Parts: sequence; C-alpha cells; structure tokens
Amino acid sequence: MNFLKLVMNRQSDRKYTNKPVEREKTERCLEAARLAPSASNSQPWSFVVVDDPELKDKVARKTFGPARSFNKFVPQAPVIVVMVMEKPKMITEIGGRIKNKEYPLMDIGIAAEHFCLQAAEEGLGSCMLGWFDEQGVKELIGVPENKTVPLLITLGYTPEDYKTRKKIRKPFDKAVKWNRY
Repeated sequence: MNFLKLVMNRQSDRKYTNKPVEREKTERCLEAARLAPSASNSQPWSFVVVDDPELKDKVARKTFGPARSFNKFVPQAPVIVVMVMEKPKMITEIGGRIKNKEYPLMDIGIAAEHFCLQAAEEGLGSCMLGWFDEQGVKELIGVPENKTVPLLITLGYTPEDYKTRKKIRKPFDKAVKWNRY
C-alpha cells in the first residue's frame, strides 16, 4: 500500500470482532512504534500489551468515564496497549525546559501513530484513547507511581461491514501556508 493510501485508510476504529490478534501482527505494530524517532533519541516510552481477556476487560472499564458515557466500544477490542512515558535523556529534559516544550509527549504521539499505521497495514483497526482513569490503569498493570500513562491504544479486527469513513479535514489551502502565516 502506498503511504498516502495507508494514511487515508487509518482511522480511529470503534468496533471490533472477537477474533484474536495474532501475536506476530501485534509485535510488528510494536516494532514500528519502537523504531519511531524521538528528541535526542530518548525513546521515552515502554509498551504494556494487555491481551489477557480478564485483565483487558478490567482495563477497558477504566476508560468509560462518568456514567459509562465514553469509550463503550473498548471491551470489544481483544488487545489494549498501554503506553508508559519513561524518563527522557537529560539533554531532552533540559531542552524541553528551555524551550517550554514537552518533547516526550510529542515522541509518544509519533510512536503511537507509527503503531496505528502499522496496524492499518496489517489489516487491523486501532484507536488512541486519552480519556481513562490513569491511576486505575496503572494499579491494574503495575506501572510505578512515578510513571505517567499518557495514552492507550485499542487493537483488533473490525467487522467486514465496518467502512472506512471519509476524512473530513480543513481544505488544503486553509491548512497550508507558504513562506508566511
């Protein structure tokens, strides 16, 4: 698949079948994320793959929000990947303070998108989740208190009748400027 076609096909999928995801496919998604670039090559991430059905369901329940109003689809996903933010290199921390930028969060975003693009290449659906009970997730999977969990990613097969949605984006000429704002 060419890259732009892959980008057009990648979407936040919110419906999954109960078909298990082959470990090799999950590993290729993780490898794509692991190989992502990062500020000063800090690689400020680790990944916890939650595919034990009982534990996965407990983690899924930590994404529901008030009155189970968010992320109701998460229990359908056979895999949830928990992205843990690790301490970056000292040079990255210093640079981030000087420039008032959170480089590790940018790096996590790049790694997450690498993961999701590889998932699309593998014929899998994925969805990044920012709404979840971080403390609850950390307790369930044993993430140390001094670590942050900025993102979860669901992973699984989508139903055959589940369509790729048309991307609704700003027009090119509204999003892109040449040489001046």
